Amino acid sequence: MIRVAAIADIHVGPETAGSYRKRLIDLADHADVLLVAGDLTRHGTPEEGLVAAGELRDAPVPVVAVLGNHDYHSDAEIEIAAMLGDAGVTVVEGDGAIIDCDGTRLGVAGGKGFGGGFAGRSAGEFGEPEMKSFVRHTREFSDRLRGSLEDLERKGADVRIALTHYSPVKDTLAGEPLEIYPFLGSYLMAEAIDEAGADLAVHGHAHMGSEKGITPNGVRVRNVALPVIKQAYAVYCLAGEKAAEPVEVAQGAW
Repeated sequence: MIRVAAIADIHVGPETAGSYRKRLIDLADHADVLLVAGDLTRHGTPEEGLVAAGELRDAPVPVVAVLGNHDYHSDAEIEIAAMLGDAGVTVVEGDGAIIDCDGTRLGVAGGKGFGGGFAGRSAGEFGEPEMKSFVRHTREFSDRLRGSLEDLERKGADVRIALTHYSPVKDTLAGEPLEIYPFLGSYLMAEAIDEAGADLAVHGHAHMGSEKGITPNGVRVRNVALPVIKQAYAVYCLAGEKAAEPVEVAQGAW
């Protein structure tokens, strides 16, 4: 059994420095790993990136993160990823990593992802260059996500998680305006997850969405945006193909 803590959309800034870090003091009592599903910062500035790195530096458990759209806003995403790496955070973007959790090999594949919409109501890679570029970005990411999940299986991961910022399913967007669904995620990511296989998919981004969803092939999806879970992190217990309900984390309550 692996205990996976997950959070997204903490949106730190200089004036909040240290406020999230103090909520991780007892993290090792509740979880074996922490996943951060993007939007660590507000505007993606290097100054905010330093704060985010400081919040996660020397965390009591391994940390794997992806960046979100806010982290890209100031065109400093490469610098922010490097800051997080220097703080000991494993940042994935279209690739994967394997974490040893007390003898169980946890594979995490992912990246920011992108939008496009969902089956029957999605944008197509057709027409103007701008539209084709929009959808191509999501398709190419989804191809990398599929390949990374498959690679984790080849490398012998016991449990595999898809970690993205944008959502692979519309279930976890319930509560958001229907008009913005195409900008919150894409079914292409769900197709990649289903084809490659995963035990859990974790994302953020949809602040007004819902926590629980499922892909067409039955992979559980969880939206861990801070405004949704309303605590410092949610904890999910994984054993092979079974993902348990979130565990109450009294010490992590927001």
